[in-house]
Amino acid sequence: MIEIRYCFEFDDHNNEEFLLKLNDKTLEVINGTSGDFPEWIKLENHQCPHCPLVSSDHPNCPVALSLSSVINKFDKVVSYDELDLKVITGARQVKQRTTAQKAISSLLGLLFATSGCPYTNYLKPMARFHLPLASEEDTIFRAAGMYLLAQYFLKKKGGKSDLELDGLKKIYDDLHRLNMSIADRVRSTTQNDSSVNAVILLDMFTNLMPFVIDEQLNEIQCFFDSYH
Repeated sequence: MIEIRYCFEFDDHNNEEFLLKLNDKTLEVINGTSGDFPEWIKLENHQCPHCPLVSSDHPNCPVALSLSSVINKFDKVVSYDELDLKVITGARQVKQRTTAQKAISSLLGLLFATSGCPYTNYLKPMARFHLPLASEEDTIFRAAGMYLLAQYFLKKKGGKSDLELDGLKKIYDDLHRLNMSIADRVRSTTQNDSSVNAVILLDMFTNLMPFVIDEQLNEIQCFFDSYH
């Protein structure tokens, strides 16, 4: 089992803490929500236009279900409120002063990846090696590395590898469409802007990724000159 703890320390001492327990094989959350679920997490409520799931098999949206225990905790938090975020994993502890929307966005990104949604499952390796508050450059480097390692494993199994990263661009295009629907869901249930803006902030990276991958990788190509 993998444990990741997110601690939000607000200036008014009204702190929030979330402990995610992940199955070390499936990389999905095993301490999920239970009980009566709110209407906004139903699959057909702002369902993604490209969603492959059907409500008879999946009555609830996996991503929305994953977020349901978190969103309302920040209902009275303003996006630009400052706080101290502490993230504790088995290997490290990260603490940083940041805004509420950036801190929440970091947690939501982890919840998205481990929710079991068909479109976010590709991000599970990045969740396993979670990097809180990752920058755009961090995300591009890690996403490209993850995808290329996936191609290596595909090749070893006799499959066709994609070294042009076309599949990675498709993954992030699908994630962008998902993010927009999730933002609509969150907007329908929360009274403040911090959680909605956290999703939008998360989507900024997602939306840009297909357009900047080649440019960003060209900029760091010189770092790999020792490989020849």
